Amino acid sequence: MFQKTDFWIGLAVGAVVGIFGYRFMQEREQQMAAMQCTPQAGQIPLAELQRQKEELEDMIAAQEAAQAE
Repeated sequence: MFQKTDFWIGLAVGAVVGIFGYRFMQEREQQMAAMQCTPQAGQIPLAELQRQKEELEDMIAAQEAAQAE
């Protein structure tokens, strides 16, 4: 069983999917916690704003790289 290539490929794919799934769930939990901890209506926590800023900067860099090609 351990000598079959399909087994090792499946194991590697499963591990990678599990890692990304875990990371996605952690980010989702942080987003939900940030939304629930909003101190006053209309104010967004600084950590959430920084996360959104980084995400937008990544998207901008990706689009600029695509246009440069």
